[in-house]
Amino acid sequence: MGKGQWRLRVSGDFSSSHQLRHYEGKCENMHGHNFEVEVDVVGDRLDPKLGILMDFKVLKRLLKAVTDELDHRHLNELPAFADHNPSSELLAQYVYRRMKEMLAAHPVRLEQVMVSEKASSRAYYSEGAD
Repeated sequence: MGKGQWRLRVSGDFSSSHQLRHYEGKCENMHGHNFEVEVDVVGDRLDPKLGILMDFKVLKRLLKAVTDELDHRHLNELPAFADHNPSSELLAQYVYRRMKEMLAAHPVRLEQVMVSEKASSRAYYSEGAD
C-alpha cells in the first residue's frame, strides 16, 4: 500500500490593471480584473500533536502577503513584469515562486498555483517535485 499524503488549498484575490504588450487586440489597452488565486500545498506528515499538515491561517497569511504586492497596482509597472507581460500564466508563476520562498520553512511542498481573470479562464503553474 502506498504512502498517503494530504493536500491543502487556500484562495485569495487581488484587483489590478494590466495591458498585454504586442497583443494586437483589446487586451493591449489598459484594463482591470478581479483576479482569483488558489494555492495547493501537499505533505505526508501531520503535526502529531495537532493532527494538521499546516495551519490554514498561516497559509492564508502567506498568500495574502503575496497578493498584497499585486493588489491595486498597474502590474506592468512592477519590476517582475518590466520585460514580460503580466498575463495570467506569468502571474501564476510569480505567485508560485514567491510562495515557494515563503514556504521553505514549513513541512509542505508547494504543488501548484492557479490564477483566474474570471471564472471561465484559469491559468495553472507548477514546477513538479524537487
